Amino acid sequence: MTGKHITTTLTKADIADALYQEIGLSKTESNDLIDGILGHISDALIQGRDVKIANFGKFKLAQKKERLGRNPRTGEPAIIAGRKIVTFKPSPYLIRRVDSARKNER
Repeated sequence: MTGKHITTTLTKADIADALYQEIGLSKTESNDLIDGILGHISDALIQGRDVKIANFGKFKLAQKKERLGRNPRTGEPAIIAGRKIVTFKPSPYLIRRVDSARKNER
């Protein structure tokens, strides 16, 4: 391995195109399906529910506490408000699959 890490982004359009190519859904149907799935995930998180996708991972809402930080421009202390964030924990299956694929690249 060269030590280089090539970064690419998988987009909604890429997933929709895969559905179009592999399953034969129209591009409109593919986009609607993806929007629907992502909408369900977003709605569940908005309602405070965790989202577990078998063999993939778990999206979970977490609360960050208010804390003291610094204004990067002035260096002055500033309060950073508490907020909710979304975390993702990959499943053991996904971790093994990615690790196995990475080992095969070497």
